[in-house]
Amino acid sequence: MWWDERVSARFRRNLQPTLTYWSVFFSFGLCIAFLGPTLLDLRCQTQSSLSQITWVFFSQQFCLLLGSCLGGVFKRTLSQSLFALFASSLAISLVFAIIPLCHNVVVLAVVMAVAGLAMGCIDTISNMQLVKIYQKDSAIFLQALHFFVGFGALLSPLIADPFLSDTNCILSNSTANASSNLPHIRKSLVPHHPGNLSHYDLPMKGMVVTRVSYAFWIMALINLPVPIAVFFLLYKERMVPCFNGSSHPLLSADELAMETRPVDKDESSTPGQRPQATGGHDDLFSCCQSRNFRGASYTYFAVHITGALVLFMTDGIVGEYSGFVYSYAVEEPLAVVHKVAGYLPSLFWGFITLGRLISIPVSYRMKPATMVFINVVGVLVTFLLLLIFSSSVVFLFVGTASLGLFLSSTFPSMLAYTEDILQYKGCATTVLVTGAGIGEMVLQLLVGSIIHDRGSYSFLVCGMIFGCLAFTFYAFLVFFHRMYPKPSPELDDASPDKAAVADDTGQYQR
Repeated sequence: MWWDERVSARFRRNLQPTLTYWSVFFSFGLCIAFLGPTLLDLRCQTQSSLSQITWVFFSQQFCLLLGSCLGGVFKRTLSQSLFALFASSLAISLVFAIIPLCHNVVVLAVVMAVAGLAMGCIDTISNMQLVKIYQKDSAIFLQALHFFVGFGALLSPLIADPFLSDTNCILSNSTANASSNLPHIRKSLVPHHPGNLSHYDLPMKGMVVTRVSYAFWIMALINLPVPIAVFFLLYKERMVPCFNGSSHPLLSADELAMETRPVDKDESSTPGQRPQATGGHDDLFSCCQSRNFRGASYTYFAVHITGALVLFMTDGIVGEYSGFVYSYAVEEPLAVVHKVAGYLPSLFWGFITLGRLISIPVSYRMKPATMVFINVVGVLVTFLLLLIFSSSVVFLFVGTASLGLFLSSTFPSMLAYTEDILQYKGCATTVLVTGAGIGEMVLQLLVGSIIHDRGSYSFLVCGMIFGCLAFTFYAFLVFFHRMYPKPSPELDDASPDKAAVADDTGQYQR
């Protein structure tokens, strides 16, 4: 195996929880990508206007951000985290099953808001739990975690595609005229920017003919094994009330060998130190309490802020590029035909997924800081070349694939890097997840407004500016990393700057 025996042993000991968190993130990806291609059919189902139905995007993304902020509330015990993941993954299956029954756009927006809350909790809790389990070895497992969200995001549009309407799904006198615009409208639907399609006139009354319900029921069935997997993990950990026994599960042979083997000095921890190894990952509101600031240096806050700002920019680029690259391609000077331009978002997400798969073995050999540096420099260079060759259709496709590769591993690498700087203390996971969610929503709204006022070329200019800012914030993060105080036994236990001694026995913390 391309990783060493120590990491392999930790993975075997934590196989079930690791696979469970990966599967839950697949559920997250399945839910995040279906709305774009199915939105026109959902418009027909709810008999609403385009401007009304696109607000469903906003309800999902806003509640995803809210769920990310609140996800840390459930981190205090393993049972709270697992019950939250069970409820969230089950809620996503129920949402898929209920969506075909929503014939009012307000009801649909409420259902999607519930899905957003569930996705936000999954995002925060899954990242937190993997960091807790693997700590200094978490980079490789975080890369795999984010591969599964990309895999789910690729799968859901493929499931939906056979059931999408080829012509307008509301039959009326104006159907013939509106149907010719349907492929272009479907590709132009941009999340979080509800006003961008107000100039299209599609019928709102008439006979509804859509088969998209089958796609949602298929996705509900595909997602159903995920809450079942979480339930089995709860059962194994003796956390299901009706099955709760008085004794804990016996150690496996691998765990027994790990318990009895000699440990290195840097792997050992006293009973009094172990609780601190997993402490500090709170929800966003708990992070802001004054008790967490007591005795903290300015670099403690600077690391949190600069790490969040890097992800604010890079995740914002993911959102704005995937949302607007089609609209940019079909406008002058490129004027790509609609069918060909429709491959660009799929190419972008495909190379994000491929990049995350490649990053799994790479992250074991390369430090997270180095990977983030390569990512932000690659994004910057790609946007620069896209600006230079802005009239080349071929390079637009090449640049889209390159951008997907460089952006693919930024989030897990930044999370692993920042948590390592803070010695798995503080609120890095919560702050970074929240910063990334805000960036994805805000930058897409901002770019949509700028394109509307300044034209399609500003799409690449905005990407270049965001790439420069991401590199600048990363440079500040490296600077504050060098300034951050090293672990010292003299530091007070209550201080956020006190480094936790890593519980490197690899035991699954209850």
